[in-house]
Amino acid sequence: MNCHPVCPTCPLCREAATGIFYEDHRVYYRCSICCLVFVLPAQRLSASAEKAEYDRHQNSPQDPRYRQFLQRLFDPLAARLAPASQGLDFGSGPGPTLSVMFQESGHRMNIFDPFYAPDEYVFQQQYDFITASEVVEHLHDPAGDLERLWSCLKSGGLLGIMTKRVIDREAFARWHYKADPTHVCFFALETFVWLAERWHADLAVPGNDVVVFTRPSR
Repeated sequence: MNCHPVCPTCPLCREAATGIFYEDHRVYYRCSICCLVFVLPAQRLSASAEKAEYDRHQNSPQDPRYRQFLQRLFDPLAARLAPASQGLDFGSGPGPTLSVMFQESGHRMNIFDPFYAPDEYVFQQQYDFITASEVVEHLHDPAGDLERLWSCLKSGGLLGIMTKRVIDREAFARWHYKADPTHVCFFALETFVWLAERWHADLAVPGNDVVVFTRPSR
């Protein structure tokens, strides 16, 4: 990989083993350690511009198509949960829906979103499960955010993530996912394997865009 102009530090594994992966109107770097693809801070939107993008989202619990979309993450988690589990939906967005689906199934939910539900108190609790649906691709500090979530899981707890995955450069070149200006981190399956090894976690891959980590019992 060619460095351009200096190998930037990966925002996930903090290593400088990075190089250019692809270029269009942005430059995308790839880490050779954890395989994360990312853009540099200078190519991220401002907070106000980022929120303006999210304000355009029309997602809501009343939308059956949105519920069906979220079912891909809901189903593998719900199948593993004990009744009345305590959960956190991280990055719940302007129209929290996944949390409603779990509440309808008898679970207790907290939500967090840096723009729409910025209650930091939720991170002072421990959870049986945490969900991040279409969230990790927006993270400016994936290392810090994911470690924070992991530390909030109880022993044996579940972290469910839904995000489209990087396959290879050829697929990336024609990928619609990178066209969203709020998408700044792109995870590969190898990235999730790296995280599972770091956390000594069990990793399940129930779908093309869904992974579930299980925190080891203490």
